[in-house]
Amino acid sequence: MKTFYLKSLGCKQNQLEGQIITNELLSLGYIIAPDIQNSDIYILNSCSVTSHTDSQVSYLLNQAKRTNPNIKTVLTGCVAQTYKQHSTFDYSNIDLILGNSEKMHIKDYMDKLFSNDKNFFVEDIFNIKNFENKFLTNPKSTRVNIKIQDGCNNRCSYCIIPYARGNSRSNNIENIIKQIELVSNKNIKEIVLTGIHIGQWGLEFNKTLLDLLKEIEKTSIPRYRLGSLYINEIDDEMIEFLAKSKKFCPHFHLSLQSLCDKTLKAMNRKYTAYDALKTIEKLHKNFNLPFLGCDIIVGFPNESDEDFNETFENLKKAKMSAIHCFPYSKREKTPACYMENQIQDSIKTKRCHLVMELSDKLHREFLEKNKNSTAEILIEKKSPKTGLYSAVTRNYIKIHFKDDNDNLRHSIKTVNLAEYELM
Repeated sequence: MKTFYLKSLGCKQNQLEGQIITNELLSLGYIIAPDIQNSDIYILNSCSVTSHTDSQVSYLLNQAKRTNPNIKTVLTGCVAQTYKQHSTFDYSNIDLILGNSEKMHIKDYMDKLFSNDKNFFVEDIFNIKNFENKFLTNPKSTRVNIKIQDGCNNRCSYCIIPYARGNSRSNNIENIIKQIELVSNKNIKEIVLTGIHIGQWGLEFNKTLLDLLKEIEKTSIPRYRLGSLYINEIDDEMIEFLAKSKKFCPHFHLSLQSLCDKTLKAMNRKYTAYDALKTIEKLHKNFNLPFLGCDIIVGFPNESDEDFNETFENLKKAKMSAIHCFPYSKREKTPACYMENQIQDSIKTKRCHLVMELSDKLHREFLEKNKNSTAEILIEKKSPKTGLYSAVTRNYIKIHFKDDNDNLRHSIKTVNLAEYELM
């Protein structure tokens, strides 16, 4: 049988979809290769969130052909879905392109790979109206991603993802609960609700994310986390509900992007810096030492030093636990690409460096606050090299510890964090 080597780039959802692709091919009798050199097929499940990831895709495909000239290459994921919008993309080393819908049915296209023609199967993603309910029946990880939603109805001026993922589509409650109970019965103790924009879950059937969370509370899963949320999707009712929950892990990842009103308006974000800071204040108040992470874009077109400093000072006020910072990246066919006053790369790099320094400082302060507390940890894998277990608290602090018992994986216990190095 043919062998394949698959690499997934980008978000948790793309990683999960890569695992589903792998299972589809294994069910057909394909065999996972240890590396590209010994593989018949190379599948690149791509990400297109920045121009850097586009360049990475070209590099990886070219490298695969150099390493193994006889290998057949498949490009799928978000770069594949938006390939018509990449005017300079090199297709010479690609044998098959599958869009984000087609990749979920990859077994239907594998026979095309060995024809002499280059084949492109990419349906207009905006024609996809229904959620593709495919999930892992044999998850290998300790914390399992449950995909509840795909696509996004927002049109942020810098973002190409709606053109790669389409409009928001939600899995129904029955399917989601079935998946959660399935993994819970396999001794999984924690799930992460993932999607492109999970705050838009349920719009098609007049439901909200909170409606789903109320049903998840009734399941047997002991712990759950939420994927990235927009700040204006966290209302008082949701905060009150989650604060009372015995299952919810107080870990919020906020899609902020900026904390300067001028920049937020140019980005077409539908909230103000004041809105964000007030909600963040409520999260600090209602949860005990919650982990608050966020995404920030620096160097957006027309972002002055004063604008950047406004975001920077507001991040200090917010007392985030960690900040993911990205320099603004031009995406063809998005409004921001054609805005005046594009910022020099050197300025973006400097601003990004300042934010990451702040993130390191804030994270150290967060860990210090937790140092002498008691916490529930979920024990994950044991390293064969070091013999150390890794574990994670509900509020997303990672620890490592040594134990001679080799059967602790998937177990939950309460510990004093003063006895561990926190990460």
